Parts: sequence; structure tokens; C-alpha cells
Amino acid sequence: MSDETTGTPQGPAEQRNEGEAKIRREKLAGLRRAGKDPFLITTCPRDHTAREIRDGFAELENRDVCIAGRIMSWRDMGKAGFMDLYDRTGRIQIYLKIDQVGEASYSDLKNYWDVGDIIGVKGYVFKTRRGEISVHAREIRLLAKSLLPMPEKFHGLKDTDLRYRQRYVDLIVNPEVKETFVRRSRIIRAVRAVLDGLGYVEVETPVLNTIPGGAAARPFVTHHNSLNIDMYLRIATELHLKRLIVGGMERVYEIGRIFRNEGMDVRHNPEFTTLEMYEAYTDYRGMMERTESLLRACAQAACGAGRISYQGEELDFSAPFRRVSMNEAIRQATGVDFLSFRGDAEKARAAAARLGLEPKPGAGWGDIMALAFDEKVEGGLVQPTFVYDYPVEVSPLTKRKRDMPEMVERFELFAGRLELANAYSELNDPIDQRARFVRQMELRAKGDEEANMIDEDFLTALEYGMPPTGGMGMGIDRLVMLLTDSASIRDVLLFPTMKPKEE
Repeated sequence: MSDETTGTPQGPAEQRNEGEAKIRREKLAGLRRAGKDPFLITTCPRDHTAREIRDGFAELENRDVCIAGRIMSWRDMGKAGFMDLYDRTGRIQIYLKIDQVGEASYSDLKNYWDVGDIIGVKGYVFKTRRGEISVHAREIRLLAKSLLPMPEKFHGLKDTDLRYRQRYVDLIVNPEVKETFVRRSRIIRAVRAVLDGLGYVEVETPVLNTIPGGAAARPFVTHHNSLNIDMYLRIATELHLKRLIVGGMERVYEIGRIFRNEGMDVRHNPEFTTLEMYEAYTDYRGMMERTESLLRACAQAACGAGRISYQGEELDFSAPFRRVSMNEAIRQATGVDFLSFRGDAEKARAAAARLGLEPKPGAGWGDIMALAFDEKVEGGLVQPTFVYDYPVEVSPLTKRKRDMPEMVERFELFAGRLELANAYSELNDPIDQRARFVRQMELRAKGDEEANMIDEDFLTALEYGMPPTGGMGMGIDRLVMLLTDSASIRDVLLFPTMKPKEE
């Protein structure tokens, strides 16, 4: 048998699903002929959830309730039966007897209803002889007909990306997936609670920009028809938030969607969510304190504890986070001390060769130092660790160290072998900033599509004067991965980017 649309051969599962779908449509047609079209129903007077009934059994026993949800199993015993009903809070058992719900309703249930259908139930709360809290139905009503059968072993499919393509089915049949996204919501609420409590103001900045800036990334390009100009989806919120610091808002943050036209893997998705926060009159060390307290609050909100498990490794967010300079981290891992030949690109290239690294043509001393860290250190950082003091070449928006101009006041936070956050003492010297933008434009001219463009309006803002400022950016998706023990970023995005299936 072949599919008439695609002409591709169908396996037994596809043939079975097609047959079951046809039967379900015939059942719907029968209901409509009988004047019982479920899709004409507009509401249900639900007054309790499954969890409320389970948790409040002592008060609800023998009391009437109205509950609604999806049938996930049905056990027919002739003139009585049990079904498992699932709502957003979980499962509750429903007991039905023909003399309680009526012959007509019971007949409809047996002849026209299926697993996957959405129903409303009125009845009283009781406990079965086996001790299971249940609802004894007095009235049942079909609220929506499921025209496709539920998958039998959805989580066990070899084609795992089907879970991401059909997240709605994944959520229906895998309750633990729903819990991941509930915990994601708790984490974001915790972030807001901490920052709001510190006097930060949550703001919104443009998604469409005429210049992509604030990060080294390739942007998505779109076109504005009315203005007849190309525009870019934002690759960061940084430059607009700093404008607000110039304007005197002093403490601002944004939790928002970012778009980068780059590769996809278990840690990267083209669109993702970040937190960016900026605070006047502090520096990157002040941001360390803010970030550490923020992570502890998020761990508590998501896991109820400071110690968590991620991919089989125990992480401790309750202890003070380790702090180590980039150079010291490299020296401990490889024995190479990049500061001993600071600024010397030739010696850096020789050191890279000894470490088996291949820097890009034209890479400077700082670029090679950063490469050594990425390749030899980052993957071994399990416990929460602040790595600070980065080379200026890889940090075009960061303030230089006063006693070491080749380095900048920047840190990144790592945990569970993931990079979680990036923070600066923000560069507020408009002359230095312009020079670094010029350097970035030179890199663009040589083919580096991720290099920054010159943002003249941002430079104008700096010329009005920006106070000493600390800033931090954190990937919300990676934080959720860590705190829900999820191996892939796709597991914490409700609708990850997917390549369309061929027609």
C-alpha cells in the first residue's frame, strides 16, 4: 500500500494508524448524525483538577466535583468500567456504571468514544476498595473527539526528532516532559523575583535592528517593505540596554528571544532566550556576586535544593563558586603560561602547535589564548566556576584591565561542562569603543561574518557619558537544561527549530 499523496511505501504502523483514523472519523460522523457533535460544545463547568482531588481528598470525599481532561486508558467490564483521565496536573481514575450515567451515555462511550478523546465528568469523590482516589461518574460528556490515535510507545521511537516535531503529542503521553516546562517557568519567575527585589527594571528592546550588534554572531536578514531597507533580527540586547544606562535607568534587564543564523547542535538553536542585565556603578566582580545569588535562587526554585545532578554528575550551587583566571586555568590544564609572552602572537602560535591546536590565519595572541581555553579547559569544568580576565581580541565591548591592557575585565560562568553566563566591566570609553569597532569592521572585510559593525548611534550615546557599569548575559535555555537534567537544548524548547520534512 502506498500513500496517495507522496507515493512512499507505508509500514504496518502507518497502515494501522490510517485505518484507526478512518474509524474515528466514522464515529464522529455517527455522533453528528445523532445531533451530538462534540465540536459544538463551547465550555465545561470544571471546578477541580486531578491534583486538587488527590491532595484534598479528606475534604472532598463524597462531595460532587466536575473534572475535565483526556482519556488515556479505558477498561470495560460490561456494565461498568474504569478510565484514566489526565489534565494539566496529572491523572485521576474515573469509575462509570451504566445505571449511574445512563444507558444512552454509556452506549455512546462504548461505541463512539476513544482513548485520546477529551471529556467532562460530573460525579462524587470516593476511594476504591484498593484504596485509589477516584471520581464516581454521574454524568459524562464528550467535549472534543480525537481523530488520530495516540502512539503506543511514543517515547521509545528511534526517530527521536518526532517528539520535537509533534511536541503536542509528546506533552500528552509523557508527563515528565510537561514537568520540564513547568520548571522552566519557575526558573524564569525566580530570575525576575531576584532582580526585581534588587531594584532592577524589566524592559523590552527592539527585535528588528538596522545594525546587528552586541555579540559576535551571524544575523538573520529580513526586509522592511515600507521603508525599503534590509533589517536584522537581533543577535543580542546589549547595545540598547546600555543606551538605557546612559539615560539614567541605572539597573535594567531583559529576558528575550535572540536570533543567530548559525549551526544547530545539542547546545545551540537558531532562536533562544537570554537574560541580559546591566547595573551602573559596579563592575564584573559585582556581577559575579549577582550571578552567584541568581543561580542559587534558580536551583532552589527548580530543584528545591542547592545540590543538583546533571548527566550523572553532582553539582553544588550552595558552596561558593570557584574563581580562576583564564590564564591560570590554561596553565593548570596544559602547563602553558600565556601571560609570560603577553602580546606575542608568534610565541602563542608556537604554543598552539605544541598543544595540537590550529588557530585561524591572522589570529592574534589573545585569539590563540582563547582557543587554548576553549579546546583544553572548558570541557572539564563541572562545578560552578567563574573564569575571569579574557584577552581583548575576543572581547570588543569590554573595559581593559588598568594594569594589563592586553586583557579585559570579563568573566564567563561554567557548570556541568556548559557555558552559562558571560559578563563584563562594560567599556564606556567612546574613543576606545570606536577603535575596537573599526578593528571589527576590518575583520568583516576579511570575511568574518560574525564581527561587529560600527553602531554610530551607540557611540553617540557613549559620548554623552555612561557611568561605570557591570553587565551580564545568561542563556536561559542552557540554565534550564542544567536544572532539569536535560541533555539537549531541544528538550527545553517547546518548539525547537526543525528542518521541514520532505513532502
